[in-house]
Amino acid sequence: MDILVFVTNVADKQAVSKVKPLLTAMPAIQDWNFDLEDCDHVLRIVGNNLCPRKVESTLQTAGFDCYELVD
Repeated sequence: MDILVFVTNVADKQAVSKVKPLLTAMPAIQDWNFDLEDCDHVLRIVGNNLCPRKVESTLQTAGFDCYELVD
């Protein structure tokens, strides 16, 4: 099981509702959530064989900033 963390500009529930169908359509993702109170609007994703670049490009294509936080 992998956990990936991303910095985004998904800042409110309306933006989350736009992203929701994109994330739920990705079969490698088992769970995800946004921390809208964090200044980086963090997206946490749990799943198997996750590709961070695919998550980034999916959100970026939808008009959002999304960059993986690495250790």
